[in-house]
Amino acid sequence: MLIPRLVLALALVVCVVACGREEKKPDSAAFVSDGAGDGSVWVVDSPNGGRLYLCGTIHILREKDYPLAPAYEAAYMYSNKLVLELPPGAASGPELTSRMSQLGLYSADTSLEANVSKETWEDVKKWTQKHGLEVSSMNRFRPWFVALLMTNVEYANLGAKAEMGVDTHFEQRAKKDGKPAEGLETVEFQIQLFASLSDKQQRELLEQTLTEVSHVAEEYEKIVRAWKQGDLAALSEMMLQEADRYSDLNELFVTARNLSWMDRLEQMLKKGEKVMVLTGTLHFISDTGLIELMRKRGHRVRHYREVTDF
Repeated sequence: MLIPRLVLALALVVCVVACGREEKKPDSAAFVSDGAGDGSVWVVDSPNGGRLYLCGTIHILREKDYPLAPAYEAAYMYSNKLVLELPPGAASGPELTSRMSQLGLYSADTSLEANVSKETWEDVKKWTQKHGLEVSSMNRFRPWFVALLMTNVEYANLGAKAEMGVDTHFEQRAKKDGKPAEGLETVEFQIQLFASLSDKQQRELLEQTLTEVSHVAEEYEKIVRAWKQGDLAALSEMMLQEADRYSDLNELFVTARNLSWMDRLEQMLKKGEKVMVLTGTLHFISDTGLIELMRKRGHRVRHYREVTDF
């Protein structure tokens, strides 16, 4: 499903949930060891020698999810610059947390309880009490912000951290190595993806998040396993089971963003650049994913395991 799979897609699609992340990261040696599976890395070539290494990421991971497949290390070594969803450094610091809280906060004359069903509010209270949080504090926030907060808490309980994410590692490594890096979007844009949801969409997001939180651990394991194998069919089955039901959200969070990135990525190919592109793996799935969009525009696309001229 997209929702509630959006609970899981937050780790695959949107960097912004990794706000306030620390600088700690896995040791570099973890990225050059032979990890299990082939990894979610695809190579896109243009006739003039341009090459994109499309590297699917999960923005939050656990220590036990390392080492990664060698494809990620190879993509970094053979690229001249990095392209991330957000510009380097944009997802760290207090500004992001402050802006999210600002947009996620209700005005003093209303509350979460007043904007969701009685059943949903009762479920929010139960979840809050279970995790030792203040119900009164939760009541001040909009449904989309509460859904993100719940998601972050559940992932943290699994040991999944933003500072362990693939994006974070390579962003910090590029900074140390002096390798250029840039972003496809701004922090404000990603926050507005959530803040611009209609009241109905926000309620749906929260309701489905509450439904799915008890299954997060099981679903997360399946997603990580498929991601490490580069199994887009399995990821598509898990993540998009109800995409048609929530087509507006699929359009907002995935399809529209993919299309908006394409011209910029193609320009890099036309210029003959060699670029490591790090985005959430969900952007690779379906007929409107980056992989199929590249193929439809005439580019040669191969999985890492099929490439001999890396």
